Amino acid sequence: MVHDYRRSAVSLMMKLHREKRRKSLISAERLRRSGLALSFRLKMEENGKDKGPIVLALDRIPEGSGDLLSRSIAILEKVHPYVCALKLNRHLVLPLGLFSGIRRIVDKAHNLGLPVIMDCKINDVGYTNRVIAENYFNAGFDAVIANPFVGWEEGLQPVFETARRLDKGVILLVYMSHKAASEGYGQKVLDRETNKLKPQYVVFAEKALAWKADGAVVGATYPSKIREVHEILGAKVPIYSPGIGAQGGDLKAASEAGSKYFIIGRSITLADNPAEAAKAFREAAKRLM
Repeated sequence: MVHDYRRSAVSLMMKLHREKRRKSLISAERLRRSGLALSFRLKMEENGKDKGPIVLALDRIPEGSGDLLSRSIAILEKVHPYVCALKLNRHLVLPLGLFSGIRRIVDKAHNLGLPVIMDCKINDVGYTNRVIAENYFNAGFDAVIANPFVGWEEGLQPVFETARRLDKGVILLVYMSHKAASEGYGQKVLDRETNKLKPQYVVFAEKALAWKADGAVVGATYPSKIREVHEILGAKVPIYSPGIGAQGGDLKAASEAGSKYFIIGRSITLADNPAEAAKAFREAAKRLM
């Protein structure tokens, strides 16, 4: 009898999950038919389902004929069938200009059906943060990455408010992919509510959940951290994992730990054949889904 009860409970949970997924897809389809813009979160879910979970980090661009802008767009054109989104950093923003060269890359990505994330790691006082977010959104970016270290009030609250008003996204840093990440994100801090010490990244994961962030960045180089963060976030906040390939992160380990999207840069952009490299990562990731 206990066994039958448990089986019924599991069956009900699976049914509720399928219904939630069905409503999400219906919502996205209605928005598309209405001609209204999809929110960043829905764009990512739809693209992830159709094209796989690879996000192209267009940071390091190989030397070659043509200027930096044309070389960047050329790589994007080659790999776009195999990625679900584009991520940019200051590698291109500084030399190309936000409202000139970068705007052309963003427009190109949108024409190819890709949302664009700005990896600006917003980390200042509220007024400045709002101006930063507004400028990136006005340049066409669909989401920004921010650092929760500055807190909510007079910190990231204006960024979230601006994003919600414009149907844009905010992704929070929780644990970065480089070797020294433990010095900041791994340090122990005092939880003021429980008066106990806990890792900084756990606090940041809890903030991502409380603030209803559109994603959380956890390096693929730290699968145990991904697993721990995923236990906090569940399906409510998807995990984006950079560091696969060049930094030593493993796609399979990150996926099994709970990552939903995989940010890959140099292993694609500096490959002899970027399109084939992107396709290989996409196929490997889809087998794990």
